Parts: sequence; C-alpha cells; structure tokens
Amino acid sequence: MREAILGISAYYHDSAATLLLNGELVAAAQEERFSRLKNDSSFPEKSIHFVLEEAGISFKDVTAVAFYDKPFLKFERLLETYHGFAPKGIASFSSAMPIWLKEKLFLKRTLKEELKKLGISKIPFLFPEHHLSHAASAFYPSPFDEAAILTIDGVGEWATTTISMGKGNGIEIIKELHFPHSLGLLYSSFTYYLGFKVNSGEYKLMGLAPYGNAESGQTKEFEEKILNELVDIRDDGSMLLNMEYFNFAIGLKMTNDAKWEKLFGIPPRTPESGIDQGHKNLARAIQNITELVVVKLAETAKALTNSKNLVMAGGVALNCVANGKLLSKKIFENIWVQPAAGDAGGSLGAAYAAWHIWKGKERIIQGGVDAMKGAYLGPEFSNKQILKILKAHQATYEFFEDTDKLCEIMAGKIFEGKVVGWFQGRMEFGPRALGNRSILADPGNPEMQKTLNLKIKFREGFRPFAPSVLVEDMQDFFMLDQPSPYMLFVSDVKDTRGRVPKVKGNNLIPSLHILNKTHCQLPAVTHVDFTSRVQSVSKESNPLFWKLLQAFKKKSGYGVLVNTSFNVRGQPIVCNPEEAFKGFLHTEMDYLVLGDYVLKKKDNMRH
Repeated sequence: MREAILGISAYYHDSAATLLLNGELVAAAQEERFSRLKNDSSFPEKSIHFVLEEAGISFKDVTAVAFYDKPFLKFERLLETYHGFAPKGIASFSSAMPIWLKEKLFLKRTLKEELKKLGISKIPFLFPEHHLSHAASAFYPSPFDEAAILTIDGVGEWATTTISMGKGNGIEIIKELHFPHSLGLLYSSFTYYLGFKVNSGEYKLMGLAPYGNAESGQTKEFEEKILNELVDIRDDGSMLLNMEYFNFAIGLKMTNDAKWEKLFGIPPRTPESGIDQGHKNLARAIQNITELVVVKLAETAKALTNSKNLVMAGGVALNCVANGKLLSKKIFENIWVQPAAGDAGGSLGAAYAAWHIWKGKERIIQGGVDAMKGAYLGPEFSNKQILKILKAHQATYEFFEDTDKLCEIMAGKIFEGKVVGWFQGRMEFGPRALGNRSILADPGNPEMQKTLNLKIKFREGFRPFAPSVLVEDMQDFFMLDQPSPYMLFVSDVKDTRGRVPKVKGNNLIPSLHILNKTHCQLPAVTHVDFTSRVQSVSKESNPLFWKLLQAFKKKSGYGVLVNTSFNVRGQPIVCNPEEAFKGFLHTEMDYLVLGDYVLKKKDNMRH
C-alpha cells in the first residue's frame, strides 16, 4: 500500500503544500506561485492540486494530512498575552477576536471543509507544533544521521527559538524560548521601523546593513542602546525583550514609535522614502546583534548535544549573513540549512513529522546527500507546452535540439553584456531561484548590478545580487569550505590575488569605486563589504545549469554567473512559461530561454 502524506502550511504567510509518497519527497510548492499574490496566506488549494498531480495520485489516495502548527495553542497564547498586558491593547484585542472566534479558533473544521471540497475526508488529521514542524524540515531531509537542531523565527504557538536533538527517526526538543522574547520579532521590529514590510522585507534590512559604517560612533552607540534598553541577551543566547519598547504583543504595529525615536534619535522611516546614513547604521547595528545571538545559540546547541552536525530552520535561518558567520566560527563540523526555512517549509516538516514520528518510519540516508532534490520540487513544462504558449503569442523564437550548443551561444550572449531570463525544469521550493527560474548576467561587468536593479528588477539600488558558481571552482573566488547549494551562506569574496580585500575606516563609498581599487574580479556580485551570497552548482544537482556555467567559463575565464530570481519587485517568482514570457516583455531583458527555445527581445518588440 502506498502511503501519501500531505503537508500543509496556511493562514499566516507563505502558504504551501508538500507531498511525501512512502516517505519520499515528491513535490512541494508555495501558493503564491500559482495565485500570483506575494506571500499568499490562503488555503493552498492550487498547491495541493499540483503536488498530487505530480505524484500521480488522486485526492482519495491521500492517507494522512499534517498541518504545520496547533491553532488552539496559538489562541491560548493570544488570550494569555492580552490578559497579561491588560488594559493595554484593547483596540488590537477587539480587532483580533472576531477573526479568531469566527475563523482561526475553528481552523481544524475549516481545513477539513476545504479538504472535503477536494475529496479528501475521513483520514487522520495531524497538528504537530510549529517548531516541531520547523525542526522536522531541518533534520529529516538533511544528510545527517544525527544532528543538533536550531530553529529560530518570530513565534509559533509559544516557542520563538528551540534547540533539539535529532537522531535516527526521532527528535527531542531540549530547550525553548517563549513569546514575547524573540530574535525573529526583534529583527522584524527593526524591519518595520526602517520602512520595510514585516515577514517579507527582512532580507532588505540584511542587504542594507553592510552600508552601515562599522567604525562609526553612531553604529556603536546604536548597538549599546539596543543591548542596554531593548534586549537583555544571556550567555546561552536566550533573551528578554523590554516590552515597553514593543507593540507587537498587544498593538497593531511592531514598535512603540515614540520611545524608539527618543532612544535612537531617528523617526520611523516612511516606506519608499529616502534612506540616510542613520538608517544604514541602525540596520548594521541590529544585524551585528542578530549574528551575536545566533552564534551564542549555536554554542549552546553544541554544548547540549555534543553533535558535530547542525541543522537549521525558521525564518531567521534565512539570514544568510548570520549563517556565514556561524560557518566561519567552526562550532560545528557541518551545517545544513533547510532551503525553505520559513513557514512554507513548515508544510514539508509537518509531513516528515507525520511519517517518521507518527508512523514511526525509519530514515534512509543516501550516501551523505540530502533529500531535497536540489529544492527543484515544483512544476515543470515540456517543450510541447512551451511551444503552445509561444504560438499563442505569435512569438519569434529559435529552437535548439543540442543543449551544448544552446549553452555555448547563451554563454556568449551573457559575456557580451546581455541579460538572460533562464526558465528550465522544475520550479524551486523556497525563496531562492537556484538556476531554474533565474535571471542571469555577467558578474564581471561593473555596470551590471545597477542595470539589473533599475531596468530588470525595478527595485532599490542598494540590493545586492548573488553568484552561482561551479562547485569545483568555488574556493577560487569565495572563502567557503563547504558547498552552498541553496544560496544560504554569505562568504567573503577573494580578489584577483586570491585574498579578501580589507577596507580601513569608512566603508560607505559606492561599491564600484572600492572594488576597482582592489582588483575585484566579480563586481556585480560583490557587496560593499566584499561578501556574496553564494550558490554552488554541481553537475549532479543541476546538469544543464552546470553546463551553462562551464560554457561561460570558457568565454570569460570564470565559472560564475549573476543569478537573481525571475520576477520583478513585488511579484512572486514566475511559475509557468506564460509568466516568464510576459516578464521578459515588460523588462529590459535581452534574451529569454524557455526550455530549448530562445527568444530575442528585438524580435519580439511588437508584443
């Protein structure tokens, strides 16, 4: 009998569905990719349709459903929090209660009704705790038989941080930090105060931080004020937030703006307004403190488990700068981070928890390789499907039967300075494009970062771009001593002499000016602090993308490409060829590669 376990995350942000078939990860996708609503939180009906179709099963074949958290425990936390802070928060309480009483308190019934509409009923329905779902998503697909597990996010039911031990098919939660004391919510508070959107703009804050001046008195003063007034950080990485400065527990926004403005001397930044040096220094300060806490938590995890391996999940595990710092500390021999570390990955963890904990099934580890299949777990489209769309749009294209020739020609175009949309194979699961739904360019072109930000992505000019590099050439360019297939570790970049550039004093000069002076090889993927968020590409994980990198190396001398997600600002990554074609037309991309079809912008301008 085939066991089909459906994992679901929904109703907060980043809804998703995952399917395990006899314990094998078959498919996973976020609802936003189908609905085209960024961070879609609705019931993931389209994602469920997709994962079942990909597995080749019908709704009646599903044997169990696992939801990624426990709604009743969340409701309990809400009630206790409002009670604890009463009479403050009456406005927030009044707005939250009707929604909870009408919808979320009876979430199990709502879920069952939604699934019944699809034909899924009368099967076991499981509710692992939120942080257990995160822990399961980190440990079970990892390449380790045993590992310390660190999960850090905003909040689940009560837990905000957990340290666990994974061994065989079991997970033991050893230590927890509870709401409202949360590293994730602390970071999100600064995200909000600096004018970015909570639960999606944290990566912008991370990208802004290196523009802060590490040597300036203001940055150091901000750090001291955070540590003295906002948060008490203990040696084990646990913390206590001073809730006089925060409104997220009982208010309608993250911070007490008046108190923050008095403390830092900077008013809350209006979204989309200018960014001055004070904003950059404040971003730098909270990023530094986040890295400090993550390292302390990892040290505690090491002391509690004595494992040589660490796995991580939760939204804070997407802070690849902190991950890179942790890697360099050598606290653990091996670190593996779940590529869908946020709430979308909770669907995957819930399904794995059902399989290994509820069903008691043993883990099978494949020779040190993780079970994520490169995170290529979404839909794919045949040449036949692509051609149908191209004909419907009366597009002009060229077809290549020989992929070697295709890669050789496109590598040449990229080396000439062209920007290429690259749509291949199965869509990635998680927030990173990893070579299947990507926009590619030459990292050696000093104008390329500006071009991509302003003319292709339509986003803030300070945002950095990531490199994809042949895994066998990775150490020629980056200070990384383990593969980084999921773009989740930031590394120092080597210059042409094989060394990491050092900048004395102020590092606020525009990156290009500095980089030209330090013999930088890859200016378009080198951030102002001489770091990059690296994706290492192996022949096994993505043969076609690896082949393109090899072809580009023959043209340029370096097997590295700029790789940014195939989307424009405010929109999800493209899922299907139709979206890719429209994105190509509405930006200044020069070429689009859809499967084995190549489209040139000049030939398709009539659309």
